[in-house]
Amino acid sequence: MFDFEKVKIGVLGLGYVGLPLAVEFGKQIPTIGLDINRARVDELKSGKDSSLEVDPSELATATLLEYTSAPEDLSECNFYIVTVPTPIDRHKQPDLSPLIGASRMLGKLLKTGDIAVFESTVYPGATEEVCVPLMEEVSGLKFNRDFFIGYSPERINPGDKEHRLTTIKKITSGSTPEVAGIVDQLYRRIIRAGTHKASSIRVAEAAKVIENTQRDVNIALINELALIFNRLGIDTLEVLEAAGSKWNFLPFRPGLVGGHCIGVDPYYLTHKAQAIGYQPEIILAGRRINDGMGAYIVGEVVKLMIKKQLPIAGGKVLILGLTFKENCPDIRNTRVVDIVNEFRSYDTDVDVYDPWIDPVEAEREYGITPVTDLQERHYDALVLAVAHREFLAIGAEQLRRYCKPDGVLYDVKHVLPTSESDGRL
Repeated sequence: MFDFEKVKIGVLGLGYVGLPLAVEFGKQIPTIGLDINRARVDELKSGKDSSLEVDPSELATATLLEYTSAPEDLSECNFYIVTVPTPIDRHKQPDLSPLIGASRMLGKLLKTGDIAVFESTVYPGATEEVCVPLMEEVSGLKFNRDFFIGYSPERINPGDKEHRLTTIKKITSGSTPEVAGIVDQLYRRIIRAGTHKASSIRVAEAAKVIENTQRDVNIALINELALIFNRLGIDTLEVLEAAGSKWNFLPFRPGLVGGHCIGVDPYYLTHKAQAIGYQPEIILAGRRINDGMGAYIVGEVVKLMIKKQLPIAGGKVLILGLTFKENCPDIRNTRVVDIVNEFRSYDTDVDVYDPWIDPVEAEREYGITPVTDLQERHYDALVLAVAHREFLAIGAEQLRRYCKPDGVLYDVKHVLPTSESDGRL
């Protein structure tokens, strides 16, 4: 049915997930990468990647890869990969609008015999219940007769230079056994770590959504333990290090839980669970705890400021870091924003400094204008929110210099010696 010698791949979306895929396939197979953001396409054509996921030297090796912002340029492709984002809305419900848009776009491109593989994280059943009907409607073709689909969830970890696309085992699946084999075989050409072929698309969707739900629940447990130990006057990190001396203790740490996956994916699963009449308990409890950590951190800093008779309303606070994790420029769903907004609710004057981010993006997404220079003896409190290597290199002594003589230094990430900070999560 499928001629591997004539395969031409179209990748829809060239972000953190789509670009590495397009580059790897583009080393071996004619590939076209589509992104509706023309600036992004122009950037990639010039050999640069602002997400820092793919080095310029690596981009240059994908000699069979072309970039475009025009969907019609993919009309000759016969194997499509969809890597659009699947965020949540302000009510914490799945926002499938990017996926719906991509499905309609595919419908205009599909030809008899084509295969479309989705990588976006969704709840079990979404690919076949939401995407397929739209593709049938727009294309006029019949699913599993004229066109076929697969699902192979992304496992990209932004900023991680060790665990890369090719070194992480890939889950694959297809809408028929034959298509599942085709999808699996094609991915095996670029994934050195191998693949795991799931028995169905729904199994593959469920496997992806629970990967991050499991991490979210575990981090929520550690965050709750931190809330308890802080009230008891016990250092949480010391407790975790002691407990970690046992071989099977899981090494989770307290902190803010954001990003495009862990802070989002559980809401996709709970949405589907509620739709079928089941009210999740543990998953939503974990979400409530993790979503409340920003406000808790601010509360702790405010208490320390009050003890030192520092002003809250009108006081000056510096937040170091805005990204959702260290050493990467990704600010999607960053929960550092919760800290900023909570301080602002006290009428505190908040500055944010992060050398990794695009200031224009920070302003557009969150209304935050980052500072570019740090003034010494200027702040009543400093919150180390993200453990960028630049901040670790500065050290506690220099961080203190940015504070007023009796200012508060709070360490969210447990990266400073206990004696060097006034408080930590």
